[in-house]
Amino acid sequence: MALSFSTTLRNNRLDQITSAVGGSAFLRIYDATGGTPANVGTALGSQVLLAELTCNATFAPAASGGVLTLNSITQDSSANATGTAAFFRLVTSGGTAVVQGTVGTSGQDLNLNSVSLSSGSAVSVTSFTITEANS
Repeated sequence: MALSFSTTLRNNRLDQITSAVGGSAFLRIYDATGGTPANVGTALGSQVLLAELTCNATFAPAASGGVLTLNSITQDSSANATGTAAFFRLVTSGGTAVVQGTVGTSGQDLNLNSVSLSSGSAVSVTSFTITEANS
């Protein structure tokens, strides 16, 4: 039997992300050199940081309907390195990883226009939502 959660519980779980990342979090986008870490608690190895974008000082309003919609994210006007984006991490202003997900052009946790990032090029995210779905 699949678990089913109330919308209130799903919203509360999402709001914990906002609490955990705090103000002025970062969205870090990495390539998969060395593989994607097993989970957010796994230390990074040889993965290359391609871009770092600054989240709004107020990360997100309260979740609604099981969806957390992040406030604006400042573009990275100059990507750190050239590579193929494979995963991201949302980290606190102090660098502690809170959320990890996949990157692609569709059907991933974070979808970009292109996963091919070039050093020195601008990288932007126009919108970002996290959905807490029932299984």
